[in-house]
Amino acid sequence: MRREIFEPEHEAFRASVRAFVEREVLPHHERWERAGVVDRSVWQAAGRQGLLGLAVPEEYGGGGTPDFRFPTVLAEEFARVGATGPGFRVHNDIVGPYLTELATDEQKRRWLPGFCSGETIAAIAMTEPGAGSDLQGIRTRAEDRGDHYLLNGAKTFISNGILSDLVIVAARTTPEGGARGLSLLVVERGMAGFERGRNLEKLGLHAQDTAELSFTDVVVPRENLLGEADRGFAYLMERLPQERLTIAVGAIAVAEAVLAETVEYVRRREAFGRPLAKLQHVRFQIAELATECAVTRTFVDRCVTEHNAGALDTAHASMAKWWATELANRVTDRCLQLHGGYGYMTEYRVARAFADSRVGTIFGGTTEIMKEIIGRSLLN
Repeated sequence: MRREIFEPEHEAFRASVRAFVEREVLPHHERWERAGVVDRSVWQAAGRQGLLGLAVPEEYGGGGTPDFRFPTVLAEEFARVGATGPGFRVHNDIVGPYLTELATDEQKRRWLPGFCSGETIAAIAMTEPGAGSDLQGIRTRAEDRGDHYLLNGAKTFISNGILSDLVIVAARTTPEGGARGLSLLVVERGMAGFERGRNLEKLGLHAQDTAELSFTDVVVPRENLLGEADRGFAYLMERLPQERLTIAVGAIAVAEAVLAETVEYVRRREAFGRPLAKLQHVRFQIAELATECAVTRTFVDRCVTEHNAGALDTAHASMAKWWATELANRVTDRCLQLHGGYGYMTEYRVARAFADSRVGTIFGGTTEIMKEIIGRSLLN
């Protein structure tokens, strides 16, 4: 189906991203997967190409456009070839809004130029060993000492955790539980007491560094408080719709790419003397997956349009995230089956996509949490 959400400038950007991926990412991705982390140089190359800080004002070295269609193109082009390594989406789409919308002018001057050049890699630390989708359960604490906060606690499953130079840490700054009293502190590489654990070994996303972080009496200057004290939970809730939308964008792009490769595979692969594509069961499987992808694509594109207009609400972002990630899991599972034994070999894209996609229904809020959010919006 013809997509109507893009203008010529988005397609020009797509060509630029595609060339970057072919030149700077694909030749190294297999090595990165073995290493569990990408080279820092690819971040700097992305900065030179203008792929980082797309929504950051030009005065700080960014792209100067809040148009979410550009990050959508970036996500789609990486998904198209299965390039899961560089954590650009976490950096741009998830961390970026906190810095551009909550940082003071002084903080922007300190952090955003490096953020856009790729010299400064960013992460956000919400999840804890005992608090995943339930952010109200955060136990990491930051004690107000006047000119600084004393930070203690632990975070886990932090994307960009090994390479990050700036980490936005959600911490409790009042004794109250629940949603009250959370603040956002920016912890910088080299602060005493800030330690990184091992690079976690995962089922998929092998080239994406994911770490445990610990904070032991870390002195965080008051100048590193992001936004107002004790308003952290509201800040997180306000920005989660974009996080969930970017996950949905990547998920449907993966589903479409794997399905397209599977269509070509069943046309070539023969069984019992004829191509798999001649078997009615195979045709029905492809028909079902293609229809589900087309319907999901239409909805996700609509959500992108709504987000650009400032009208995407939490419930619809949750719908997009839930549906697109579950679809990606169904598509990769059924396409792997259509590949037979070859689908189980990691040299085939479908095997890697099967493993890489599985986390989509977990991070950014589980499918069950998405359903709860949607249900509450309709029934409360």
